[in-house]
Amino acid sequence: MMLLSLSFRSAVLCFYMALFLLPVSAQDKESDAIRLNQVGFYPHGIKRAVVVGEKPGSFTVVSAAGKKVFTGKLNGPRTSPFSSKKTFVADFSAVSAPGVYTVVVPGAGHSYSFVIGRNVHDGVERAAIKAFYYQRVSAALPEKYAGRWFRPAGHADDSVIVHPSAATPKHPAGSVIRAPKGWYDAGDYNKYIVNSGITMGTLLSAYEDFTSYYDTLKLAIPERGNAVPDVLDEVLWNLRWMLTMQDETGGVYHKLTNAGFDGMIMPERATKRRYVVQQGTAATLDFAAVMAQASRILKRFNASVPGLADSCLAASQRAWQWAVAHPDVVYDQDAMNKQFDPDISTGGYGDRNFTDEFIWAAAELYATTHDDTYYTAVTMIPDEAMPLPSWGQVRLLGYYTLLRTRKQLPGHQPDVATLEKRLISYADKLIAGVDARSYMTVMGGSAGDFIWGSSSVAANQGIVLIQAYNLTHNTKYLGYALSNLDYILGRNGTGYSFVTSYGSRSPMHPHHRPSEADGIEEPVPGFLVGGPNPGMQDKCSYASSVADEAYTDDVCSYASNEVAINWNAPLVYLAGALEALQSVWEK
Repeated sequence: MMLLSLSFRSAVLCFYMALFLLPVSAQDKESDAIRLNQVGFYPHGIKRAVVVGEKPGSFTVVSAAGKKVFTGKLNGPRTSPFSSKKTFVADFSAVSAPGVYTVVVPGAGHSYSFVIGRNVHDGVERAAIKAFYYQRVSAALPEKYAGRWFRPAGHADDSVIVHPSAATPKHPAGSVIRAPKGWYDAGDYNKYIVNSGITMGTLLSAYEDFTSYYDTLKLAIPERGNAVPDVLDEVLWNLRWMLTMQDETGGVYHKLTNAGFDGMIMPERATKRRYVVQQGTAATLDFAAVMAQASRILKRFNASVPGLADSCLAASQRAWQWAVAHPDVVYDQDAMNKQFDPDISTGGYGDRNFTDEFIWAAAELYATTHDDTYYTAVTMIPDEAMPLPSWGQVRLLGYYTLLRTRKQLPGHQPDVATLEKRLISYADKLIAGVDARSYMTVMGGSAGDFIWGSSSVAANQGIVLIQAYNLTHNTKYLGYALSNLDYILGRNGTGYSFVTSYGSRSPMHPHHRPSEADGIEEPVPGFLVGGPNPGMQDKCSYASSVADEAYTDDVCSYASNEVAINWNAPLVYLAGALEALQSVWEK
C-alpha cells in the first residue's frame, strides 16, 4: 500500500500495516470473496465485511499477532438484485482496539489486512486532494512534492488560439490569449469549465462545511506553509485559470482544448495547438456560481490574496449578467463543427437545460451578497426533485449553500425550511432498505446507480447523508455515509478499492495518460476511478456485464477505469467529512 503525505498518526498506522501484511496461517489463503474496506475502520464506528458464497457459517477477527479477538455468525444469505450471487454479512463492530487485523472465514480464507484506528482515512483524504496537484497544468512537479511521479511542466497555455466559434470584436478568430494553470480534467489533457464548476463547488463546500478541519490539514504541495489553508491553495490553482476564461463580454469559454485527444503520452510531449471554444450559458453560470462562492471564502484571506475576493465577485456578477442576456446558448459540438473549423472532438459536456445552473448561480450570489434580486430572478424551487449532483445537474449545490448559510440569510426562510425537509426526506429514501441489501451500502439501491462514473454516485450519495447529519445531528446518517466509503474502498461487487494505491486490491491500469506513459508500474496515487458501468461504452473486455460488477482494470476502459476531477472532489468531501466527524462515534 502506497500512502503519500500522511500525518504522523497515519504514518504509524501504515508502518504497522507494512509490518504485518502476512497470511494468518500457512493453510489460509487471502480471499477475494471477503469484501471489506481495505483501508480500515474507526474504533467505535460500524465495521462490516461481506462474504460472497453459498454457505452460512462463522467468522473470526484475528490480530496481526495471530490472536483471535472476535468470533461471530455470518448473517444471511442475501441475494443480489443484479445476479444470482449470495452474500453473507460479518459484523465485527464490537472490535474497537486499535491495530491491524484480518477477517477469517473457514473454507474461504482470510480477508485483506486492515487497520482499526483513529484518523484511519486520513491517508485517503490527503491523497484524494493531492491527486489535484498531480493534475496541475503549466507547472513542473518536482520530486520534492511529487515523489517518483515527478515530471516536467506541460501545456504553458500562454498562446491559446481563439476558435472561430468563440470570436468577439476584441478577440477575433485566430487571435491568441493566455490561459495558464488549471487542472487536467480527467485522463486527458484538456480543461473544461463545466466540469471544473461542479468540482470547485464541491471542494469549496467541503471547506465551508468543515472549515476547522481543513484549516489545519497540511499537504505536501509547494504552497504549504503560507497563510492560506492547503486545500484552498490547491483550489486557487484552478480558480486562477477559470478567471482567464471569461472574455470582455462577461461570457465564459466552454473549454480550453486540443482539436482532438492526445495519445498516451506525458504532458510535456503533448504539443498540439490549443483553443478556447464557444461561450455558453452552462459554462458561464457554473463560472458565476464558483466565483461567488469563492469570493465569500476568500474574504477571510485578503491579506494573503489581496483583492482576489473582490475580483471573483465582480467576475461572477458580469457572468450572471451575460447569462441573463443569453439564457439559452447551448454548447452543441456537432452543430459547431458544421459551422467552424477546425473540428473539435474532445469531451463535449453539452447541456440543454440550464434551470439547475441558474438556480446554483443565483443561490451562490444571493448567499454572498444578500442581494434579493438574485434569489427572485429564478424559480428557486421549481418542483419537488432533489437530483443528485453531476456535471449536468448542479441544482443541489445551490440548495446545499442555502441550507449552509440559512442563519445568515435575510429572507426566504419558508423556502429554506422546505429545502431542509426535502433534503432530509431524500436522505431517508437513500437509506431505506440498505440493511437488507447484499453489501449493506447505500450505493446499489438500484441498477441506475451504476452509470459512467458510478464511484462518484457513491461519493455524492454520501455527501447528501453528511448534509442530512449537519441538519439533524442524527448519527444514523453518518453511519450510512460511511457505508459508501466502505463501498468505494472495497465492499462492493468487484472486490476492488476504487482509489489508486489505497487498499490491497486497487486499480493498477487507470485510463490516465500520465499513469500509463510515465514508465512507473504503480499509477499516480489518490485517484477515484469511474467504477462499474454496464454500459461498457469503451468496448473493452469485461469479466461481467452485471450492473455492480461491470468493471475492468484496463487502461483501455475509459467507461469504467478513467479518472476525473469531478469524481475526486466528492471523494475529498466524503472522506474529509468522516475524518472531521469521527469523534461523534466516541460519545
